[in-house]
Amino acid sequence: MLIDFNNVKDKLNKIRTGEIKEGEKIGVPAIDDYIRFKQGNFNVILGHANVGKTTVILYLMLVFAKRLNKRWLIFSSENEPHSILRKLVEFLEQKPITKISEEIFNEHLDFINEYFKIIDNGQLYTYRQIIELATAYKKAWNYQGLLIDPYNSLIKDNELMKSLGGHEYDYQATTEIRVFSKTHGVTTWLNTHANTQALRMKHPIGHEYVGHPIPPMASDVEGGGKFVNRADDFIVIHRYIQHPADWMQSHIHVRKIKEIETGGKPTSINDPIRFRSMVGNVGFEIDGEPILYKPIREEFKKVINLQ
Repeated sequence: MLIDFNNVKDKLNKIRTGEIKEGEKIGVPAIDDYIRFKQGNFNVILGHANVGKTTVILYLMLVFAKRLNKRWLIFSSENEPHSILRKLVEFLEQKPITKISEEIFNEHLDFINEYFKIIDNGQLYTYRQIIELATAYKKAWNYQGLLIDPYNSLIKDNELMKSLGGHEYDYQATTEIRVFSKTHGVTTWLNTHANTQALRMKHPIGHEYVGHPIPPMASDVEGGGKFVNRADDFIVIHRYIQHPADWMQSHIHVRKIKEIETGGKPTSINDPIRFRSMVGNVGFEIDGEPILYKPIREEFKKVINLQ
């Protein structure tokens, strides 16, 4: 099948005239300059084990739900549903769950149930089974974002594996997930782990984090560079978990933005987006301001100034 030349021409003309629609912003420049919500994108997230990737991802998903009205379908094999719901409740209230009243607790759960659905992780799935479930749920419940967490927890399709081999199998999987995203207009986030060799790499003498594991590069995904090749956007989440002062700070490195004309861009190699965990791990701040509420506070200040 050949492309529709007129459709492609129309898109090029919109780029030429500056009419191309940008990805949606959340109202926090420190994030919006680099990360946008783009409908139908296939995004890959990478990080070492135990650096808090899922926590950061869930927080960003909640921000997109609150600020942009985005609904999410979640498959997370390594996190129990109650632990996911707990984190979302605590993020919403910015308090530990033990300090939240029953009324507020139920109010937040109502919001979460409206914007988040979780696939039961009591059984194993192949990537094709996840796509089938995601397609069925899209018809029944119109969501905009899908999280697959993590890729290496999905079981292999034995027949496909025999015919393709491991390397081509991953190419096939990422291609089909990408096609699903484009076809259904669902922004998919695929969480991945770094390979063992990447964990051995340390910052050299003279670096502010000398001796600590460096953030992985895009090619350090288990399975190799095929993941960054297929991804629209590629993000690395890193935390210096053994640093005496910065262990509460998550660094977000944006390694790839496929279409910068729709907003966003890679971060500088030594200047990532820095999320600082709030006391009790109930949210994140940038420059001392809670990310989830900063835009609301700024809007409130504008109203006060106009009075």
